[in-house]
Amino acid sequence: MRSGTARTPHVIHAGRPVKLVGPGIIIRSMRELSWSAAEKKIARAAFDRAYERECQAIHREVQSMLRNARDCQVIWALEEYLRERRREIDQKYDYRYSVLPLLFGRLYNESWLTEEDLTGLAAEKLQLIKRAPAL
Repeated sequence: MRSGTARTPHVIHAGRPVKLVGPGIIIRSMRELSWSAAEKKIARAAFDRAYERECQAIHREVQSMLRNARDCQVIWALEEYLRERRREIDQKYDYRYSVLPLLFGRLYNESWLTEEDLTGLAAEKLQLIKRAPAL
């Protein structure tokens, strides 16, 4: 293992390798989670709401920076802030079903998602989301 690289521990459970995702959470591969049509709609709506909330927060921060500007250097500070936030957003928001529980866990921990946003997902997924470590 390379220095600085964390690996998800694997164990054998019921004769199959499984991942330990957090304290007391054992799951099969994330790819093995199935999503019903209703869950897919809920997941897409939750994903879009979290993205919108985070973008609105960025918008408010930009407005605040402009209001509090003392000189024209704020232009370059804004450019740097927006570039960094864009990079972060692009890396974070990945709509693949195989990673959604971990992403939703992160968004839940960061308060971009609420329990209400996730209502209707299977109990197994909700447990993964609520216990997912902050990434």
